[in-house]
Amino acid sequence: MGQHPAGAVPPRRAEPLRRADTADLDWVVGRENSEGEYAGLGGRNLGARGVGHEVTVQSALFTETGCERIMRFAFDLARERRRSKVTGVTKSNAQQYGMVLWDEVFQRVAAEYPDVETELVLVDAMAARFVLRPESLSVVVASNLHADILSDLGSALVGSLGVAASANINVERRFPSMFEPVHGSAPDIAGRGIANPIGAFGSAALMLDHLGLASAAASLRQAITAATAEGVLTPDVGGEATTKEVTRALVDHL
Repeated sequence: MGQHPAGAVPPRRAEPLRRADTADLDWVVGRENSEGEYAGLGGRNLGARGVGHEVTVQSALFTETGCERIMRFAFDLARERRRSKVTGVTKSNAQQYGMVLWDEVFQRVAAEYPDVETELVLVDAMAARFVLRPESLSVVVASNLHADILSDLGSALVGSLGVAASANINVERRFPSMFEPVHGSAPDIAGRGIANPIGAFGSAALMLDHLGLASAAASLRQAITAATAEGVLTPDVGGEATTKEVTRALVDHL
């Protein structure tokens, strides 16, 4: 520990997020959401032996095809962003099968994108990175479970789950993709007028991007920027406006 003269007050270091601005908090989380830890493989066994003797098995499924699909999407996306960088999230120091395959596929795909900066980071260190060094992130690609957790963390860091948009993309375009706020339908607050509509508007912008309507997507994002700059905000981000009032402000700015 550092030494300070008697009576002296050590200089106070600003909290990481108080130093962050809109340039620092600018990342996308790419989540593999068709397999991984949520594949549903396993079962409950030995329950008939009585309380305290049941055994459960929960297995994760990783395929080269699934890993490569989300990673190529992440690298292609990184090429379109201000900072061309992909951070892969792993836990291969403890999960020696699925996550080792994940790392191997990541490194193989990365070799095909020499123009994109890359790194692999353990998921526990990644959680700290989101808070301590958000400016070091651009595109984060992770497994089903890891990205589920990190995307919620990222949403909280920018103010609220209510402002985060998501896209469930069928990259082969053989089936429709789905676009929704990260928080989902939020049935626990239905009808109370406090739900934040920004996540829904942002998700609509992602849908327009996916459909090739970049100008319309930009208009939606500009409406979000204008409405929030005026302080028309729901309670989850420190405002007093209702869901309808924020929605009306967003529509007016369109």
